[in-house]
Amino acid sequence: NPEQGFEGAMPEISLTVNGEQVTKSVEGRTLLVEFIRETLKLTGTHIGCDTSQCGACTVHLNGQAVKSCTMLAAQADGAEITTIEGLAPEGQLNPMQKAFNDHHGLQCGFCTPGMVMRAMTLVKDNPTPTEADVRHGLEGNICRCTGYQNIVAAVLDGAKALRG
Repeated sequence: NPEQGFEGAMPEISLTVNGEQVTKSVEGRTLLVEFIRETLKLTGTHIGCDTSQCGACTVHLNGQAVKSCTMLAAQADGAEITTIEGLAPEGQLNPMQKAFNDHHGLQCGFCTPGMVMRAMTLVKDNPTPTEADVRHGLEGNICRCTGYQNIVAAVLDGAKALRG
């Protein structure tokens, strides 16, 4: 039997999550979002659609926004991951999080962590976005509550705050 001996074998991955080195064994089929939520207990990263459509699972992988439901945890071996928890390690809101709060850029809050993570990458790539830039940049993240206007205002204000 070619599979004999492989049952139960789990590769070990090593990565940096929110600035901390993590080494864990994972099943080969474990999605990055599952690893973050279930193994690391960082539940700010949400599982929304399971089809990479909604963006609720967005995290930063080596500085770029990725939907963590679209990749296996093993593919992140050696990577640097930042989750929503990593934006406010001291418990103080990041300027983008504060802008979402100030502009009520959330209602139920389910999409918010993914929106904020995507917004941070958008602003890193374009520190002075226009409203059109923000709307285009957030296209892969879906909110079912707000109508987006307050989210766009929050991202524009967050960008301004991050510029200083």
